[in-house]
Formats: sequence, structure tokens, C-alpha cells
Amino acid sequence: MKSFVVLSALVALAYAAPQYTTQQKYQQQYEIIPIIKQTQEINVDGSYQYSYETGNGIAAQEQGYLKNPGIKDAEAQVAQGSFSYTSPEGVPVVLTYTADENGFRAEGAHLPTPPPIPEAILRALQYIESRPQQPQQPQQQFPQQQFPRQPFRG
Repeated sequence: MKSFVVLSALVALAYAAPQYTTQQKYQQQYEIIPIIKQTQEINVDGSYQYSYETGNGIAAQEQGYLKNPGIKDAEAQVAQGSFSYTSPEGVPVVLTYTADENGFRAEGAHLPTPPPIPEAILRALQYIESRPQQPQQPQQQFPQQQFPRQPFRG
């Protein structure tokens, strides 16, 4: 019986022993990508710029500033930048963007574009645009009918 307890304890210790260290596990699952270049500048007036480039070909840059500082309801943070990387399929992806009081606008060859407007719809829009605007006629108002209030009978 003693040998069974000792053997069980040894088996439990063997299962509980770490198989590898956390550092070894991390290095096996993830490749460490170096930062090749990185710059950043933050100014007292609220303007800034940053850029970086990594060892696997990712690059990004952005600059921004406060537009119309001190003018109520006209202040806007403006940011312009771009980033690039290579997709898993090996296709280079480049995106440029602007964000300001008009919203966020991105441009890139990989982004979807709307289909062209069909010719018939384009002609109809041109026709509507060429016609002078007609004054709107007031809509006829109908008197509202009053119904006697009755209790709900559900």
C-alpha cells in the first residue's frame, strides 16, 4: 500500500511539473517583430506628428493640428495620415486618410467603390436638374373627426 501511495505521489508530481517556461512558450507562439524607426512630436499648440516602421514592412505616419483654436463651434481637430502593409496574400495595401470637421475619409486601391450610375437614372437626374423648381402647392387639410370616448372592452 505504501508503494502505491509513493507511486501515486510521483505520478502527480510529474503531471504538475512545468513542461516549459513562459518565456519559451511566448517565443514559440509569436514572432518578435522589431521596430526599425519611430518618431513622435507633440507641440504645445496641440499639433503633433508620429511615424513608425516595423521589421515586417508595416509603416504608418500621421500629423494633426487644432483648426480654428479658440473659436467656439468652429474648432476642429484635423488629422492626416497613411499606413501600409502587405496582406497575407502578398498584396501591398496602402491607405491614406483625412479626419476633420467633415468626418473621416479614407482612400486606397483596396477599398470597394460604388458601381456606376445606370444611364437611364443619370438621364433622369439630369432632366430633373434642368427643370425649374415648381412652387409647392399647400396640401389640403381635412378636419379631424371627433369620436366619443368609450371605455375599453377587452
